[in-house]
Amino acid sequence: MAKTNYQHIDEYHAAFSGEALQRMQKIRKMIRKLVPDVEECISYQIPCFKYKGYLIYYAAFDKHITLSHPFSQALLEHFKEQLKHYKVSKAAIQIPNKEPLPEKLIQDLLLFRKKENETKANK
Repeated sequence: MAKTNYQHIDEYHAAFSGEALQRMQKIRKMIRKLVPDVEECISYQIPCFKYKGYLIYYAAFDKHITLSHPFSQALLEHFKEQLKHYKVSKAAIQIPNKEPLPEKLIQDLLLFRKKENETKANK
């Protein structure tokens, strides 16, 4: 039975290897760089990042990496063109493992989410 009571992101990452692990580490590094005050935790048994509220989650699967959070309609509309070839819902964006990690898109999504959280926190 797979471990499901992760306490830290490093513990979650330790359950993976190879490309999946590298992709998650790259995303984590991007988050830390773009949002230096981010707080890391585990929520819903996956890596979660908080900055003035919940910022973003990610999870690794056999065929994709998922970025998740209840995404705003504004975010989905703003990135509509860039997201059109990914499986997208209000709460998740699936990035197939067979494709290169879209680093610029992920960075742009993170910056958009950061600004959304800052705006909401300042109200």
